[in-house]
Amino acid sequence: MDIINYSRVTKRYNSWPRGNKVLALDDFSLQIEQGEVFGFLGPNGAGKSTALKILLNFVYPSAGTVSLMGKSVSDRRARGLVGYLPENPYFYDYLTAKEILWFGGKASGLHKHEIHDRTDMLLDRMGLKASCERPLRTYSKGMVQRAGLALALVHNPEVVVLDEPMSGLDPIGRKLVGDLILELKSQGKTVFFSSHILTDVERFCDRAGILVGGRLRLVGSLKDLLSRAGSLEDIFMREVKTAEERMQ
Repeated sequence: MDIINYSRVTKRYNSWPRGNKVLALDDFSLQIEQGEVFGFLGPNGAGKSTALKILLNFVYPSAGTVSLMGKSVSDRRARGLVGYLPENPYFYDYLTAKEILWFGGKASGLHKHEIHDRTDMLLDRMGLKASCERPLRTYSKGMVQRAGLALALVHNPEVVVLDEPMSGLDPIGRKLVGDLILELKSQGKTVFFSSHILTDVERFCDRAGILVGGRLRLVGSLKDLLSRAGSLEDIFMREVKTAEERMQ
């Protein structure tokens, strides 16, 4: 069953000050199945964050459709089943990690006992239990990133969307987040994440896709992709170079 379905999505932004159209996604189609961990690759400016924001209904496509669990992404019932970690999470820095998870749980309609249990478990898993009463302004970038991931998971979503989840993490944080992604996979959750760290994609993902210039240039299982070349880095560099040559 396709949990995420992009069908011929195009997105153009108005540039400033001239008002020219900037093409961010070009006839983009992608299907992600239930229980799959999908790695989304591409150089800076390829359109990855735009694709994720369209899935989350933060921005709207210029053409094409996107569905989530068989429903339009504009349907709030579908959005309630998604957890999202942005590349640079921002919170009111006077709040504590425990308070932002409480807020997220209440906003998701959880009962207070569920919020308490999920908060306690997630803060422990993310190594934040000892610091959960401290204001977020006292956190390092990596700690804020881990708090953001805990918030994305507080309502136990079926689909988890992560934009550069390893950004700013030290080796301990990377291990915590990596283990959690593997646990989500074992639970049958669908994980869709973008990353510049190719070794993470090789480790965690069932399939991966490479986006360059707003177009999906290559998609396939990690097993099939790696059988074509020695490493994902080789495949990535080749696809980016070929795509950029075609765009010249």
